[in-house]
Amino acid sequence: MMNMSEETEKKEMYLKAYEQGRERLIAVCDCDILGGTFSEGQLKIDVSPDFFGGEKASCAEIEAALASATMANFVGRKTVRHAISLGYIEEDNVLSIDGVLYAQMVRM
Repeated sequence: MMNMSEETEKKEMYLKAYEQGRERLIAVCDCDILGGTFSEGQLKIDVSPDFFGGEKASCAEIEAALASATMANFVGRKTVRHAISLGYIEEDNVLSIDGVLYAQMVRM
């Protein structure tokens, strides 16, 4: 059984950062859905390795990256739950597309 610090250090998400001037976009997704395409009705999300497939990251690394982010995309159950727990998104603003959780954050 893992203790809490080992659990938060497991690298179960991909993290990629983009910078354009003063804007910083963070793309985060669960490792197990990278490369997948999910659709439901009019909604579709392509969890593209080009966009999301940066480095594998722990919860602590995601939290550190989000501190300086002006925008963020979150895809996957672990990723979205972590963003909610950190207060970056509200549960009411989460979409479910074919069972895959998706949310965005913009800091004004």
